This record gives sequence, C-alpha cells and structure tokens, in this order.
Amino acid sequence: MKKKFLLIAALFAMLASQAQTDTAGKNTNSLEDTIRVGNMVIVRNTGNDNDSIVIHTHHRHPYYKPSNISTNWVILDLGFANYADNTNYPSGFAAASTKDWFNLRTGKSVDVNIWLFMQRLNVIKHVVNLKYGLGIELNNYRYSSPVLFSEDPSTQVAYDLSRHYKKNKLAADYVTVPLMLNFNFTPHRREGFGISFGASAGYLYSSRQKVVTNENGKQKKHDDFDLDPWKISWIGEIQLGFMRFYGSYATKSMFKQGLDQIPYTVGIRFSNW
Repeated sequence: MKKKFLLIAALFAMLASQAQTDTAGKNTNSLEDTIRVGNMVIVRNTGNDNDSIVIHTHHRHPYYKPSNISTNWVILDLGFANYADNTNYPSGFAAASTKDWFNLRTGKSVDVNIWLFMQRLNVIKHVVNLKYGLGIELNNYRYSSPVLFSEDPSTQVAYDLSRHYKKNKLAADYVTVPLMLNFNFTPHRREGFGISFGASAGYLYSSRQKVVTNENGKQKKHDDFDLDPWKISWIGEIQLGFMRFYGSYATKSMFKQGLDQIPYTVGIRFSNW
C-alpha cells in the first residue's frame, strides 16, 4: 500500500504546473502522511484497519495586478433600441399622425455598437477609474405600421396604405465618445464586479429609411429626416464576473422638431474588462 501511495503522489507531482517541495511527514498521533502538491493536499490515513487516501483541492482566484492605464480594443455591444414617445400629437411635420403610427415591433429594434477602443485610467487604487473611448452606435427602429418619411421639400411623414410592407425601419448611426466613472470592487481579479456611469456624445454621420414591400421589393432612402445631428446620452455599465451589461438614455428627442422621441438602449457588452 505504501508503494501505491507514493506512486499516486508522484503522478500528481508530474501533472501539477507548479509543484511545491514535498512536505511528507509522519504524525504519530493521527497516523497520517501528508504531501502537498501545488494547491492539492494528499492525505494517507493509516489509523483504521484499511488504509485510505483523501485528496483536498483548494481553489484560489489568481492575483491580478492591473496597469495604471489599460486599453481594450474592439468592444462589441448587442442590445435593443427603443424610445420614450412624449410627442403631443398632432405636432410639426407629423401633424396628421397619431402615437400608434410609431409603435415599434417588439424585439426587432436593435442596437449594435462597435467601440474601436476603450481605456481605463487609474484614479484611486484601481478601485476608482476613468473610462473613455471611441466607437460607432448603430440604432435601428423597426416600425410595426407602414409609416413613410419623405423630404418634399421639408420632412413629412405619411401612413402608406398603397403597399404591403414586409419590413420598415429607420436607421440612425453615430460616431460616439463615451466618458464614465468606473468603480471596480475587485481590482485584483480579472473577472470581478463593478459599475460605471457617465455620459456620451454622438454625432449623426448616417441616417436612412429602409422598406421592403411586396410591390416594389427593397428600397432605401438616405436623408436626415430632421434628426438632431447631436445625441447626448446618460450611460451606464454593470460588470458581474464575466458578464457585462450596458444601457443608455438620451437627454432629449432624437428629432430636432416634429416628434419628441427620446431614445434609449439596453444590452450585453462583450469586453475584456
């Protein structure tokens, strides 16, 4: 039995990435032999009629030393887009419309963000940090009704019953700079827990309405449709281990006039920290 015990101990010593020096010893009171291999403790108990071997494993979170400035490249957000419609109908270029015209299809309006980089700057002992970056926000609003925007010569919106709509969405894309104050409650763990909040400023670089009808197929019209070129939003982020969630809420309507619709988003963030 002694040979079997030593053979098992030698096998674990070979497999361990960092084996510590064996501390085998004999305890005459408990009649136990103990060998430590890395984070494993192998105990042979000879106090009973039959010898027994017990292996204890201790799990420890690896110590992580963060840098004062760390950079995360190419972060992806996948979420849902919506807006709070505070329009006093009828109003502006939507004078003939009602609130039901602008209802969105549940789960079909999406938000995709691609952040080229984000940096985290240590402020207080890596617990309080400053986070900032640069990226693009792609907001897609899928209407459930056949609303149609046009510029003739100014922005107008109509309820188009002349065709059967299979798809109808308004897309607004922004170049955005976020700035957040980050609280990292576990600074020496890679997959820790923390929260961030702050604001972002985005500039509209592309907007369009895309429709798909049975009669005319796919059609796409590029125009600003009186969308505000600037989008200022309150933003937040929650880190729960390897899972990260984000959200945003704009400070004002995404239209300069005509409609008072305040956009917001929520989703999952794929990031290293």
